[in-house]
Amino acid sequence: MGKFKVVEKFISINGEGRFAGELATFIRFAGCNLNCSYCDTKWANESTAPYEILSEEEIYAYIKEQNVNNVTLTGGEPLLQENIGRLIKLLSKDKDLRIEIETNGAVSLKEFIDIGENVTFTLDYKLPGSKMNHMMIMDNYDLIRALDTVKFVVSDYEDLDKANEIIQEYRLIDRVAIYLSSSFGVIKPEDIVKYMIQHNLNKVKLQLQMHKYIWDPNKKGV
Repeated sequence: MGKFKVVEKFISINGEGRFAGELATFIRFAGCNLNCSYCDTKWANESTAPYEILSEEEIYAYIKEQNVNNVTLTGGEPLLQENIGRLIKLLSKDKDLRIEIETNGAVSLKEFIDIGENVTFTLDYKLPGSKMNHMMIMDNYDLIRALDTVKFVVSDYEDLDKANEIIQEYRLIDRVAIYLSSSFGVIKPEDIVKYMIQHNLNKVKLQLQMHKYIWDPNKKGV
């Protein structure tokens, strides 16, 4: 039986990604192997963060109690949890669930990518503005599938240029869903739109972190 460090579990809307605006059950795990400049969940990455230890069966039971079909595993970095594969396999057996795993790009997807057709990955590419660009595992871009998503959190024009470089180099436009997300309060969304127009970024979507506009940007549990 796996044991997982869970710092939060709650129901809200997905604030970003393919299912933005839809209800989701969130399971947030403790710990991360990155320290991004704009991280909005640094508290969950601290060794002192309060958490509860839950088994995969307890997590599944909580999810089913909520009667919400979308499930988001997030963090921190969920794929760092020991035995996380067991939890993903358990959830994937329930075909009523649609499981999204938010991962930071610094963990290999190799052992997780083919667990189930109802399991999708939202893979972050950390741009220079994050200060974590050097940690990216580029082999992940050979593994991602049409049902997965690549997300770029943009802080400035240097980030936009790097995002465009990766999109073109790995031919992402016809392979996965692509989102450019503005680092909240750092770059104006209109500047990203202007860049998209200038560089003909067809099939690339601008996305705002919806939850930060609905609630206080620092509010937990949303």
